[in-house]
Amino acid sequence: MPKTPVIIDTDPGQDDAFAILLALGAPELEVLGLTTVAGNMGLAQTTDNARRIVELAGRGAVPVHAGSDRPLLRAPRPVPEIHGETGIDGWDWALAKQGPAEGHAVDFIVRSVLAHPAPVTLIVLGPQTNIALALRREPRIADNIARIVFMGGGYFEGGNMSPAAEYNILVDPEAARIVLGAGIPVTAVPLDCTHAAPAPVNWSAELEAEGTEVMRACGGMMRFFERYGNAKYGTQSRPLHDAVAVGALLWPELFTGRLCPVDVECAGELTTGMTVVDWLRQTGKPDNCLWLNGCHDPAELYRRMKTALMQLPGRGRD
Repeated sequence: MPKTPVIIDTDPGQDDAFAILLALGAPELEVLGLTTVAGNMGLAQTTDNARRIVELAGRGAVPVHAGSDRPLLRAPRPVPEIHGETGIDGWDWALAKQGPAEGHAVDFIVRSVLAHPAPVTLIVLGPQTNIALALRREPRIADNIARIVFMGGGYFEGGNMSPAAEYNILVDPEAARIVLGAGIPVTAVPLDCTHAAPAPVNWSAELEAEGTEVMRACGGMMRFFERYGNAKYGTQSRPLHDAVAVGALLWPELFTGRLCPVDVECAGELTTGMTVVDWLRQTGKPDNCLWLNGCHDPAELYRRMKTALMQLPGRGRD
């Protein structure tokens, strides 16, 4: 089977790190490159994090292109209280051996999508600023994008940064609205879905027990990432939101959802960043998004994730 070509747009983030490692370890995917955006941390930090992650995986040849350092119309909104000072706290990271690739992320997206012989899938794990800018700069790329899979939003679960809004959408709601209106097949992996797919309790210890550098790094990041979420939600484990999004691309049979109209509130007094999901199709607007609302076998999802992570050779064996 031919591999699915993907570009990962990201703002690492521990769960982004898991998502990137999962994509690199999955034999079904061909990762053309990573593009970074300001989100969980500032752009310089998310870009450095992305380099460290691909090098940890032994895939240092995968290019990382720095992108937008702020949302389209709003101020950046980093969250070190969730992800730590680096964004990927929980592991003693080696310095990246090289810096980002030359050229802006938006240019890389446009060039790569137009040039690739097969339609490219975009995996979007942070604010959607780079994707919106690429679509505005060169609308023709829409014709060679197979699908956009993004982690973001919430309908049944509400928000995690305000009562109405999930973080990735809240940071740049204008960008998300552009992406949803671009006429491209979109799969949303919102809190409705990720909250239905928590990691196994004490999964960090299970990962660390495998002993490889990649797995020990994953165990450390998982332990750090769970600390904030478990305290906030009163849970014993947390979902790896962005990794669940990659899992939804790889193994759609594990997930449930519905194709329906979805839009984003950009000017609400109390609801800015809200993903407005017309679940019952009451507006008469066309369906534009496959909105996932469940995972019926989280244990199997994380078993498959672990299997893919175990395929990575680790640093120094690129």
